[in-house]
Amino acid sequence: MRAPSGILRHFFLTLLALWLSLGLSLAPASADTRVALVIGNGAYVSTAQLPNPSHDAEDVAASLKRSGFEVFQGIDLRQADMQDLTIRFARAASRADVAMFYYSGHAMQYNGVNYLMPVDAVLTDEADLKRFVRVDDIVNDLQQAKNLRILVLDSCRDNPLAETLKRSAGSTRAASIGRGLSKVEAPRGTIVSFSTQSGQVAADGTGRNSPYTTAFLKHIEEPQEIGDVFRDISSDVYDSSGKTQLPELSLSIIGKFYLNGPVTVAPAAPQAAPKADPCAAAEAHWKAAEGIGTLGAFEDHLARFPNCIFATLAKARIEGLKQKVALAPSGNARTTGSKDFDGSWDVTLNCPASGKAQGFTRPLVATVTNGVFHAEVQGPGGVNRLEIDGQIPADGKTTLSARGTTGASTYTLNNLAPGSPYAFTVDAQFDRTRGSGKRNEARACNLVFVKR
Repeated sequence: MRAPSGILRHFFLTLLALWLSLGLSLAPASADTRVALVIGNGAYVSTAQLPNPSHDAEDVAASLKRSGFEVFQGIDLRQADMQDLTIRFARAASRADVAMFYYSGHAMQYNGVNYLMPVDAVLTDEADLKRFVRVDDIVNDLQQAKNLRILVLDSCRDNPLAETLKRSAGSTRAASIGRGLSKVEAPRGTIVSFSTQSGQVAADGTGRNSPYTTAFLKHIEEPQEIGDVFRDISSDVYDSSGKTQLPELSLSIIGKFYLNGPVTVAPAAPQAAPKADPCAAAEAHWKAAEGIGTLGAFEDHLARFPNCIFATLAKARIEGLKQKVALAPSGNARTTGSKDFDGSWDVTLNCPASGKAQGFTRPLVATVTNGVFHAEVQGPGGVNRLEIDGQIPADGKTTLSARGTTGASTYTLNNLAPGSPYAFTVDAQFDRTRGSGKRNEARACNLVFVKR
């Protein structure tokens, strides 16, 4: 039954009066001082114009204002105007708790130094780089803020002027002019986010905003911890680009910070040990997992770093490996298993020494019933488990699936910690003759199958 509209109106007016009487505000509360410099350069005089930066700057500035920032905004800035605005921003940052710099437009790297390009800049030789704004100077300005500093560069687009400088420098002396931007490590208390990885070129996009700015606008006002916000931005860009553009993200912050939602939580007291960033080791672990390349390695990465930047990639790798096993030759289907190999089999798992890990030999007893192969063994306490399954067609050629968890011995498969899950496939050839067997190479160990 619906209440009369007059009663509802009276209720809401009463609630509003109570809210105001308590001194509460309907606007987002911000106890800190926040400043931001937002620049969008697209109307270039001497190189290709960009359609998105002006829209990017307008929309980002509006979003940051809603989050309590005092915003210095510039669109299509010439050299003098760009320098003047960065000076004003530096003075404001020295009085702020939170400072952010957001740039959309052309940029380039030269000898490992990143430069931002005013719309009237020309580039005939190295001396003209003095007309550009050095990213290092912006980073230094940001460091004056007391608590949190954020550097965002949606500027890794291909810059035709870089080729002009490369030709000029090539005739005089050696110089390094790479694609995109060179990597910037975040100083303490800073977040650095590039629209794509260092040395790569980002897409302009076809809509009002670039792909990176689209993701930034989607997440920046969410009431989440700032590190999670930027991880979500990176994941969105990676997914929307068809997994071709992965933003470069470097975080070096202590404590939790919120632009919207919960009040900023101060860092731990000096005598207390700082809480480690849960994603600090994600990149190194991901590189190791890719080097191993097994299903278990990617599952281990996802279990350790479920909310970090490579989680989406890990899920994709896991799904791909599972599909590879599922799409094994049709002879592996249970309905086509051959009874010719039914019986008991002796299986020997022979893992050689690897680095500091000692090798071992592990026997298993397998059974084949109606063409279905199964072998398993389990150590004390449910760890050091191994299972091998598959179906054997009439020709004896098949792919088996092995999975399990590592034990507490000195040998751990692919350097995984004891109790870590692992999996791999084995291409096997079975022989009907009793007492014969085939040696089959696996990714980490050898399996020997011998019919009893």
